[in-house]
Amino acid sequence: MKYMRDSNPAYHIPVLLSEAMDGLNIRANGVFVDCTFGGGGHSTEILAHLDENGRLYGFDQDADAKSNSLPDDRFVFIPHNFRHLQRFLRLHEVTVVDGILADLGVSSHQFDEADRGFSTRAEANLDMRMDKRQTLTAESILNSYTEPKLQEMFSQYGEVTNAKTLARTIVAQRNITAFRNVSGFKQSIAGLVKGNPNRYYAQVFQALRIEVNDEIGALKELLEQAPALLKPGGRIAIISFHSLEDRMVKQFFKTGHFEEKDEQDPYGSSTSRPILRPVTKKPIIATGREINMNPRARSAKLRIAEKL
Repeated sequence: MKYMRDSNPAYHIPVLLSEAMDGLNIRANGVFVDCTFGGGGHSTEILAHLDENGRLYGFDQDADAKSNSLPDDRFVFIPHNFRHLQRFLRLHEVTVVDGILADLGVSSHQFDEADRGFSTRAEANLDMRMDKRQTLTAESILNSYTEPKLQEMFSQYGEVTNAKTLARTIVAQRNITAFRNVSGFKQSIAGLVKGNPNRYYAQVFQALRIEVNDEIGALKELLEQAPALLKPGGRIAIISFHSLEDRMVKQFFKTGHFEEKDEQDPYGSSTSRPILRPVTKKPIIATGREINMNPRARSAKLRIAEKL
């Protein structure tokens, strides 16, 4: 059964859609993976490029995404984090693929669902789990992490300018009253806001979300698995929304590892050979037209690499 081009835009509007499809260089009879299925926007477009022999596997750890599963014989929904890519593809007897796509970050649906705790503007418990099967929440982080660990988290993942003061204040406040909900947490740190309050809270919540869901660790595991999964000439396309993620993707596509400096032999030659070839020298960004239609696309950066 073929699926017509129709996803769930209310759940999530796919960013850089045509650019991602061009970057994947889709073969009609190929096997592809959408690591972040969400509302099915990117997956629907990939299916539109495939013939009856093509196959698509969609991963998403958020149980809500399953309701968007596409009624197409060529599509398989896998309700797990993409960090387990190889494991679950093997369960479906898939060992190599022609292309891998990942649109990182939070879907519009997750922000809009107030009880998830992702939004700074809605009252909710401090949750922020994309996968509700896990136990770590924003609440447990705020009430248990040490001051140095909180400072590192806010500095690295949120780029919060006064991360040290913020961490100290959180520890002092929780000794009086434990953090439970979004409004209570915001009130307790209101005096620390630097610059635009909405931007400041967004940075703080971003850091918590990344930590709760171990987004950097999951991305690292995805990138490490990708070269072995891709066929020669196969492509991987990653859309990131955070400078740390983009740097990781850029470095891995270029060198095959995450360290800035490559080891060299005594003669000055590199001791490791890149497995991927960057297709994009600079990240692809959204056009002004797309940003006007979908402001979330403003911070999106697409990088593409090809298996050598």
